[in-house]
Amino acid sequence: MKSVGIIYNARIPEALDLGTAILHQLPLPDDSWISPAENLDLVRARVEHTSLVITVGGDGTILRAAQVTAPSGIPMVGINMGRLGFMTELQVHEALERLPIYLNNACRVEERTMLQATVFRAQGTTGATEHGPYHALNDVVLARGAVSRVVTITGLIDGAQITTFQADAVIVCTATGSTGYNLAVGGPILDPMSDNLVFKPVAAHMGLAAGLVLAPSVKVGLLLDGYQEAILSVDGYVDYPLSPGDRVELEQSPYRAKFLRADQPNQFYATLTRRLGFSIRGQ
Repeated sequence: MKSVGIIYNARIPEALDLGTAILHQLPLPDDSWISPAENLDLVRARVEHTSLVITVGGDGTILRAAQVTAPSGIPMVGINMGRLGFMTELQVHEALERLPIYLNNACRVEERTMLQATVFRAQGTTGATEHGPYHALNDVVLARGAVSRVVTITGLIDGAQITTFQADAVIVCTATGSTGYNLAVGGPILDPMSDNLVFKPVAAHMGLAAGLVLAPSVKVGLLLDGYQEAILSVDGYVDYPLSPGDRVELEQSPYRAKFLRADQPNQFYATLTRRLGFSIRGQ
């Protein structure tokens, strides 16, 4: 095995403690490393010589780590210190005991589809007119900015205009992201292994309000109309300001996030209601 990387959430003091314990107490390769999720630019050069990344935090830590692991095809195993932990595999109390299973390659590799977003600035804008591509494991959201007014967005699917929305936001998400913001606003939950995408308006005042489940090959266009500026959010931590006339094009990313899994594939459904805070009869 090449080196093992540990990426932790620096906002959780216990995450650094656990990450350090993993680094020193488990038989990891000598050149293994540890880094906060907030400083991933410093890690990119080391990823080439890494065979596994352990994340210590929650789903947000995994979203950040995927930015450096997915392009290199490096699998991750997540330790949950957050609230939901849909993508994480281990709980804190079992991490040191169970991690050797993953280090010894006694696991299956699970791949998750990602989104690619490219921003095209309106004609006449100074500077570069094309920005990106940006890659998201969860979702890409075009939303209103600081001003509390709806934004006007024309939606296109494979070049065909479906409608013009006046809404708080429009979400395009992967199956992985279907249990995030999309679910919170009434969107459908997809099987995590699905390559389909979801197109979901948020608080639409005009236009289609229901969510659409789209084929993996679909290309989605979002054109910002009207006079209101907006924000493009990629996985909740990359925010890109948009002006009227700007366009965002979304499609399936060439990258796929990889996870090591020791649990059975049905574990997602076995824990779904518990992770959403619902009780199961008899438990």
